[in-house]
Amino acid sequence: MRAATRQSLQQTLRRIDGKGYKAYKDIVGSYTFDGFELLVDHVQGDPFGSPSRLRVRVAAETAAFPETTRSSASRAVALRDYLARAFASRAKQLAKPRGSGSSGLIAMDMPGQEILERSAVVLLDDGGVEARFVAGMPAQGRSIAGREAEQMLCQDVPKLVRETLRYAALDATALQRHVEVAEDADALRAQLGENDLVAFVADGAILPRRSGVDDRPMTDGPIPFESPDSLRVTLERPNGGSIGGLGIRRGVTLIVGGGYHGKSTLLQAVERGVYTHVPDDGREFVVADPMAVKVRAEDGRSVTDADISPFINDLPGGARTDAFSSPNASGSTSQAANIVEALEAGATGLFMDEDTSATNFMIRDRRMQALIAKDQEPITPFIDKVRQLYDDLGVSTTLVLGGSGDYLDKADTVLAMQAFRPEDVTERAREIVDQHRTERSEEGGEAFGRPRTRTLRGTGITGKGDKPPKVKVPHAHAISIGLDDIDLTAVEQLVDESQTRAVAEALMTLTSDNQFRGRPIPEVLDRIEQRLAERGLDGIGKARGDLARFRRTELAAALNRLRNLKTG
Repeated sequence: MRAATRQSLQQTLRRIDGKGYKAYKDIVGSYTFDGFELLVDHVQGDPFGSPSRLRVRVAAETAAFPETTRSSASRAVALRDYLARAFASRAKQLAKPRGSGSSGLIAMDMPGQEILERSAVVLLDDGGVEARFVAGMPAQGRSIAGREAEQMLCQDVPKLVRETLRYAALDATALQRHVEVAEDADALRAQLGENDLVAFVADGAILPRRSGVDDRPMTDGPIPFESPDSLRVTLERPNGGSIGGLGIRRGVTLIVGGGYHGKSTLLQAVERGVYTHVPDDGREFVVADPMAVKVRAEDGRSVTDADISPFINDLPGGARTDAFSSPNASGSTSQAANIVEALEAGATGLFMDEDTSATNFMIRDRRMQALIAKDQEPITPFIDKVRQLYDDLGVSTTLVLGGSGDYLDKADTVLAMQAFRPEDVTERAREIVDQHRTERSEEGGEAFGRPRTRTLRGTGITGKGDKPPKVKVPHAHAISIGLDDIDLTAVEQLVDESQTRAVAEALMTLTSDNQFRGRPIPEVLDRIEQRLAERGLDGIGKARGDLARFRRTELAAALNRLRNLKTG
C-alpha cells in the first residue's frame, strides 16, 4: 500500500465524488495524519455490502499510555479491552446516515461483560496502538458521496482517535481500575490450583443477571453473596489485597436446594468464571479453573468416533461404543460424548446441571435396577462414574441437583442454596446417608477407564463445487461453514459472537493447513494455542478486527460438531 497524506486522501475523495461506487478502490492505502496513520485495507464493492475495513495506528508519543497500564499480560489485555469499549461507544455516537446502504457507519467490535483478548485493538511493540474498525463509505444510490466521505474520514475518524486512543483524553482513574481488576481476577484464578479449588466466589459478589438476554448485574434488590464460614477461603490480589469468599474444592461438589433459590444462578456465575469480567459486573472476583467445561445433554447433535464406552456399552445391534458415531445422537449418548470430548480436549473439571442433563444418563434408582437388569441396560449412569472420574483422572465435578439424593453418597461437599444464600450442609448430608441407606447397586465397574484419543484426518469442510468454503457467523452459537451448519447452542461457555468468529477462522485454518492432519486431536489443539500465543488472533484471522480469544475446549466442541468430520 502506498504512503500518502491526509491532504492527498481529501483530493482523491473530491476527484471521485459522484463516480460509480467501485471507484472507492482508489483510496485503498496508507495516509499520515497528525499523530496517527490511517490504513484503508479494503473498500466494499457496494454500499449495501459488507462495510469497508480500516485501521488507525497511533504513534507511541501520541498514545502515551503509561507502562503501568500494560506492565503485565493481564493489564495489556485489559487496556486493549478498555480502548475497544471507548472507541466502539464513541464511534456509535459519531456514526450517522450519509446516504444509501451502510453509508456513514463507523463501528468497532463491542465487548460484552467479559474482558477477552480481542483483535479490535492491538498494542504495538513500539508503544503505539492499532485500532481496527469498519466504515460504510457514503453513497447516493450507487454513486460516491465524496464530500460526506471526506467529512467522515478526515474529521470524524481523527476525532475518534483524539478522544479514545490517547491516554490524556481518557479517565485515568477508570482505566487504572479496569486493568487492576483484570489483573486481580487473573491472580485469583492462578491461585485456585495451589489451594486445591475448582472455583472461588468472592463475598459481596452479585450473581443474578437482569434477564436471560441482558448479562448485566441485577439492580433491583439482588442479595450479595456470602460464603458459609466452613467453606470460606482467603486469597490474595496484587492490587486489592486479601479477599474472602467461597472456595469450591476439587472433587465432587453438589449444589442443592429448592426451586428458584439460586442453584443454577450460582453455577452459571461459576462457569463464566473461566473469563475475567469488567469492574462492577458483580462477578469480577468470581473465578474458575480455566479448563473447567460445562456439559449437558444435546439431542440431535452429530458425533464422530467418540469413545463413550465408559458410559455406554453393548448397544442393540452391536454398534461400537469405543468409536461411536451418529448424525442424530440421543440425550444420553450426546451427554456421554460431550464429556469424553471435553476430557480429550484437556478438561480438568466439569460443570453440570440436572435440569439440562438426560435423566437416564444421570441415575438408575433401585427400583429401575430391579425392573431392568444391568445386562439389558447399555447405559452406566453418571452417578456410578462421577467418583471414578475424580479418583482415576483427577477431574472434578460441580453438579446442580434437586431430584436425586443418591448422589449424596458420592459428594465431597454439599452446598445448599436457600433464598440465594449458600449453606454448607455436608455433615447433614452424611448423616442422611447413614440414616437412609441407598439400596441401589453400583454399576460402574472398578475404574473409569481412559477414553481413546482420536486422530484428525480432515474437517470435511468443503465449498460448493470448486469454490472455497464460505464462513458466516449469524450469532454467538451458530457457524455456517462451507456446506456445514454447526449448532453451538449447548456450548454455553461461548459468550461472545467474536469468539465464535475466531473459532470459525480456526476451523478454516485446520482445513487449509496440512500440518494439522494425521495428528492426535489434543496435539492439534496444542498447535492452535501455540500459534495464538506467538501471533495473537492474527495467526488465524489475517488482521481483521472482529475476533476474540476462545478456549481450546470451545474449538474442540465446534470441531466435534462438524457432520463430515474425519477421525481415526
